[in-house]
Amino acid sequence: MRISARTHYALRAAVALAAAPPGPLPAEKIAASQDIPRRFCDNILLQLRRAGLVRSQRGPDGGYWLARPAEEITLADVIRVTEGIEDEIERFPGVAGPLTDIWTAMREHEHALLTEVTLADVVTTAAKDPASG
Repeated sequence: MRISARTHYALRAAVALAAAPPGPLPAEKIAASQDIPRRFCDNILLQLRRAGLVRSQRGPDGGYWLARPAEEITLADVIRVTEGIEDEIERFPGVAGPLTDIWTAMREHEHALLTEVTLADVVTTAAKDPASG
């Protein structure tokens, strides 16, 4: 699986929101803490808001926060917003035919992992690992 820079940034922004104290977190703080270019961050947060994963509030005390608890948002939820849903796997011809089954199994494993890991899991793991700070 190839993940775009947009998806990397979206995952980092979502995890930053999951780790933040309750209340709105300004986009500039998300961008700075996760080393995301500010324009990318604004666009990604808008995309996540439109998908219903984050909420926002305007104004001097404004910012973004998760629309649901971090325990209920999986990495697959965020990836689906930025990457979309993958097309079906093309059938390989002739002697390469068995590769179709291998690619299908690989996607199923990928999907199983990404739908199992939540934003809360990532935050919890980071809290246990002093090097991730």
